[in-house]
Amino acid sequence: MNAPLPDVPEVRVVGLPQLTQGFDLVERLDLQMHLKVHGPLEPMTGERLAQLAENISLRGRGGAGFPFHQKLRAVAKAAIRRGVRPVVVINASEDEPACRKDTVMVNRAPHLILDGALLAAEALGARTLVVAVTRNSTEVSMRAALAERGLSDRRGQQLRARVQRNPERMVSGEASAIIRAINGGPALPPGRRERAAESGVGGAPTLLSNAETFAQLAVAARVGARRYCHAGLESEPGTVMLTVSGAVARPMVLEVPTGVPLRYVLQLAGAPPVPQGVLTGGYHGNWIDAAATHDAVISRESLANVGGALGAGAILPIGPETCPLGEAQRVANWLAAETAGQCGPCKLGLPAAAGGLSDVINGGGPAALEALREVTQAVKGRGACKHPDGSARFFASTLSAFTDDLAAHVLHGGCGRETTGVLPLPLPGYEEAAESIPSGEKLAIDWTLCKGHGMCAEIVPELIRMGPDGFPTVAEAAVPTHLQGRAQRVVRRCPALAIRLEQAPAERRPKQRPELPSSGSGRKALGSGRG
Repeated sequence: MNAPLPDVPEVRVVGLPQLTQGFDLVERLDLQMHLKVHGPLEPMTGERLAQLAENISLRGRGGAGFPFHQKLRAVAKAAIRRGVRPVVVINASEDEPACRKDTVMVNRAPHLILDGALLAAEALGARTLVVAVTRNSTEVSMRAALAERGLSDRRGQQLRARVQRNPERMVSGEASAIIRAINGGPALPPGRRERAAESGVGGAPTLLSNAETFAQLAVAARVGARRYCHAGLESEPGTVMLTVSGAVARPMVLEVPTGVPLRYVLQLAGAPPVPQGVLTGGYHGNWIDAAATHDAVISRESLANVGGALGAGAILPIGPETCPLGEAQRVANWLAAETAGQCGPCKLGLPAAAGGLSDVINGGGPAALEALREVTQAVKGRGACKHPDGSARFFASTLSAFTDDLAAHVLHGGCGRETTGVLPLPLPGYEEAAESIPSGEKLAIDWTLCKGHGMCAEIVPELIRMGPDGFPTVAEAAVPTHLQGRAQRVVRRCPALAIRLEQAPAERRPKQRPELPSSGSGRKALGSGRG
């Protein structure tokens, strides 16, 4: 079975690099190298920036594909109407096991992302910038990038900037979950639908977009719309970042112009010549067959025309040797486990759908298949967030893409192939093993004051849990940096004033400068025959 993808896999480029420019020179572009490679960036007015985004047809690169210029204008309009300063949020969460393109950008070119976000912040008159991440490597790199620019969250600065570390879960990367976490709540969708452009962080109009989207904006601002549009298709100009994994010889992140044949992308990664199927758009995406793979090019429109999806840029082929329904079952189990547990369609429907797929695979016959179709249909459009809808799309696509295998399992009890596990998923216990940056402080309880109210365990369950005796149990480890805010809130809100933050033992204190992550592989030029 395949191991989980590394944070920074091999990075390659087709044609001339734009986002990945300079990757062949260094592992990470610090501010000095970033300016040498990309040059300075002049500020723009809000309307001029919106016009640029419209001229290059810039859409969000996180999956939804919403036009960036519409979002920018909506935030500006709301801020002016309400007379409040807006907030800019970079979504660099990327919580899906099959996606690494944003993680690569944050680890290797953080200043290109910050360029686009700061350009938007200045154009909007924003005074707050938040970068949402979920991985240790991205937190380290982005904190270093903010420090290199002299940006911090200290009062009195013209722009306050900080990194928001959230749990690495599928639902925590949704816009509403990110805003809820920034506002001090759990990193879960709130259930009610509210436009961030109207009311987001602190109730202010909020421009929230994907990390790659801001990087694309920074490139276009430097070169201009006309030159930017020289690459890619006329209808979808520029390049896109892709993560290619699954049944490939070399999992990688690729920067490619739109219009490049999908079969060429698969060939570069060493996919089977005739894949049994290709999952496009990630685990909330759609399967396409080998014939569609031959016809499609890299673009939203082309992939949609063959039943696929560009989504978050994940491309996952599987070969003929594995059972495609078994591969889908592994993903289905993971999707069910990623539920926020806040609504019936997600908490009950997704496990039921995963169980239904298992019944079909294990010879449940036509009745099991019909039950699976019913539960999948019942989940759609009824969830508190987009996770049930995306998961239902994955189930429905699986059933329609592999009809021969489905028939073999339903009518004959199996297809005769084992499940080799080529689709990347986290290893069991990955949440417990997740790295974190220690803050140098730890929580301590004064047992002479503690009354066992339990509020502390509700605010920061990662560090405090209620024991069988009704009193809290506190983690011995230092408080991670990304949980510092909630730890301080626990201290302030304890009704008995029984909790305090104190300095952790010296051996647990963080290094003054944490080492930045290294990918171990640079960008390789393609098309010239050179490695």
